[in-house]
Amino acid sequence: MEGRYVSQKISRVRWRPTTGSSLQLPECFASGSWDAEKNTVCIWEAVTEDTETDQLFLESTKPLCKIQHNGDVMDLQFLDQERIVTASSTGSVIVFRHHEIEEVLSVVQEWERAHYHSHDSAPCTGLVCNGPEIITVGEDGRINHLQVDQMEPVRTIDNADSSSLNAVTFLRTTEILTVNSIGQLKIWDFREPGNNPRQIYSLTGDRVPLHCVDRHPNQQHIVATGGQDGTFCIWDVRQGSIPISLLDAHSAEMWEVHFHPSNPDHVFTCSEDGSLWHWNASVITPDLPSFLQQGRRNFSLNSTVAHADINQSLSSAWLTMDAAKGRVDIENLLWAYALSVNSLDVVGERLVCGTDAEAIYITRTLDL
Repeated sequence: MEGRYVSQKISRVRWRPTTGSSLQLPECFASGSWDAEKNTVCIWEAVTEDTETDQLFLESTKPLCKIQHNGDVMDLQFLDQERIVTASSTGSVIVFRHHEIEEVLSVVQEWERAHYHSHDSAPCTGLVCNGPEIITVGEDGRINHLQVDQMEPVRTIDNADSSSLNAVTFLRTTEILTVNSIGQLKIWDFREPGNNPRQIYSLTGDRVPLHCVDRHPNQQHIVATGGQDGTFCIWDVRQGSIPISLLDAHSAEMWEVHFHPSNPDHVFTCSEDGSLWHWNASVITPDLPSFLQQGRRNFSLNSTVAHADINQSLSSAWLTMDAAKGRVDIENLLWAYALSVNSLDVVGERLVCGTDAEAIYITRTLDL
């Protein structure tokens, strides 16, 4: 898998939403950088060319436009086809507009110090968008419910968490999921008054920080998280308060986890250890000699962790795997790579990822 060098460490990459048919593949993506004197947000065009290589960054992929970003880009999401929202290490939340005719980016709205400590700013660590609604979380333990074109927050929970909130996603229209630095997954319902979560789930044993969270696109009760120790967790938020399965995954921090949006038996994760893994739960693979795996690995579920009743969970491979017998087929898409893979996004057969090697990679023919 070859890469294009972009002269900046890439903290986030996201495909731009497509119009029309859901089968249409994305043609553009956005990237955000970190750890530079002048960080940027950039829009790229992913040009398709004939190639004999299944997994290849296309050298003809080109930057359409870029704009300087104040602080590290901690998170980045498309609000719609034209607008991008970023979370900054300065505590700000910024909305950019991509003007396609002129091919320029401009700032159209900014919430300065959306996250802060008493005497200083606090990094905004994560955000999620749904229409005009934007939810942000930060190292200050604060949750903001923002709305585009409205400068005052719709709602702020100032003391939502005593530790850093590291990531957020929607569970349902009025409910969000957050993960924090003491190994907790929490559900918040904005219809309920007060500053307390509706439900708290925790890892057992050591309070290992959770860095990322994603929800199954079709079955909202299935949630995946990744933590500082590289462990991959599957939760069923309908039952219990601990993960239904724990998988020993990466050897360092897991930075992002994503269910495939249209084929959610497949999950993708990336890590500080330089790996980008494709998890396939749709098949139960037998134990094979390592020389037959060709870069693939088979991992048993941690048999000490409770798992869902198979009779109640036939609709999802992630809940039906027997902890004693199940195997998950895993392929590392960046084999023998060294520096951190910080972000990924996947649509259809296309995956894009950004790294600390100042490179962006695209896989355009995923094996699903």
